[in-house]
Amino acid sequence: MPFDSKLIQSLLDDLESDRSERTRSVNDTDKFGQAICAFANDLPGSGKPGYLIIGAEDKSGKVLNIPITDQLLKNLSAIRTDGNIQPQPSMVVDYADLEEGRVAVVEVQPSHFPPIRYKGQIWVRVGPRKGVANEQDEKILLERRNSQALTFDALPCFRATIEDIDTQLFSVGYLPKAIPQEMLEADKRDIKYQMQALGFYDTRYDCPTNAGILMFGKNVERFLPGAYIQYVRFAGISRGGEILREYKFSGNLMKVLYQLDSFVDTTITNRRPVPVSVLREESVVDYPHWATRELLMNAICHRTYDSNGPIQFYEYDDRIEIQNHGSLYGKANPENFPNVNDYRNIVIAESLRVLGFVNRFSRGVQRVEDDLIANGNGMPEFDLTLGTAFKVIEWNANPKETEKETEKETEKETEKIEWTFSETHRNIFNIISMNPHIKYGELQEKTGLSRSYLSRIIATLKEQGYILRVGSDRKGKWQIVKSIAIQGTGS
Repeated sequence: MPFDSKLIQSLLDDLESDRSERTRSVNDTDKFGQAICAFANDLPGSGKPGYLIIGAEDKSGKVLNIPITDQLLKNLSAIRTDGNIQPQPSMVVDYADLEEGRVAVVEVQPSHFPPIRYKGQIWVRVGPRKGVANEQDEKILLERRNSQALTFDALPCFRATIEDIDTQLFSVGYLPKAIPQEMLEADKRDIKYQMQALGFYDTRYDCPTNAGILMFGKNVERFLPGAYIQYVRFAGISRGGEILREYKFSGNLMKVLYQLDSFVDTTITNRRPVPVSVLREESVVDYPHWATRELLMNAICHRTYDSNGPIQFYEYDDRIEIQNHGSLYGKANPENFPNVNDYRNIVIAESLRVLGFVNRFSRGVQRVEDDLIANGNGMPEFDLTLGTAFKVIEWNANPKETEKETEKETEKETEKIEWTFSETHRNIFNIISMNPHIKYGELQEKTGLSRSYLSRIIATLKEQGYILRVGSDRKGKWQIVKSIAIQGTGS
């Protein structure tokens, strides 16, 4: 609905207002972001919304009658979710029809969680002027934030002290990513105040916040016993199957996030080549890396950390299940999910964005769905019926290609195909010819092939009479029965 023309005209007429900013530019995203940030911070504490008006002279307030298009309004709306403004402000974008023409308007509500930053900097308004906050301005905003109802991650962790924080990890690993370099060089404050500015320390009680412990704690589980991820690989399709492997991802999130990213990429995706013709192979994955990582990041971001239970990351032959304590939060409910999102841990959410594990808010689930469909996994399944927990199921894109089933069917499959000495067969044959004592692990390193696919190639070479295994797998060796030179291409 268009804005009230009388209200907007009054703001244009009041040239000394601290509640409005006028601009003739339609594409200066930085200027828009800074203005929105300043209004959200509401340094005077008026509690009233601020208005960014596009299409009017700054000094005179005269309407310029610039074309106000749908694309312009969409671009203005996108500023809220592009990741540059943290935490996200509450704002409305529309237009107002005035006597002199139409203007675009962004209404910004004062934030309950200041300070708000645009590209790492805190912007405020002092009367009609806008600028970067000084140390006293920042202190006022922090005190206002502390007076508001805090999310669990922003609450003080009373049993902890600065000695329980890996301050080097904060200073070297996180701070340069969160704050522009020129501001860091000028910031001579004690590390406690630097951490407080980002939600990781509470100077009133002289202790880290729960977010500070989660992100940089030396012994996280001492204070938050359930703050870890439990990975289990079950044989079969139920928890009654044999446990093939398990792992506990524990420690602060600055370390765990990178460990999880690497684990998903190297172990969960199961990337491997599959022959599609005599001369060509294609790489397939069971679970796309980005989508699986995003689902794990959501569990880390949205779980309740006052629970003693870990995030469950369970893998079966046909699917992955990720379950975390804490149901949908705030404005999100089963009727509007995933179109509406809210943040149970606002400091952790901002930290994931700073570290690059979350790119854009409110778009994660949609991108996960797109990735999974493109890879052949189908839609993820969200279980919203658990009451105190949230679960998502990601189906295997290649359920018949799991390692266990592939090894069982290797012999049958090699019998079905018409024998052809492909380039991959030739490569494996040559490596074995040069080193008859080579083991499977070394072959995998040299070729980059998965164990199951390598087993299939070797089984074919043995069946066709080219090689023979003499002795055990550990102490035996390969024997060349007949050479390629004699057999030609084996056709």
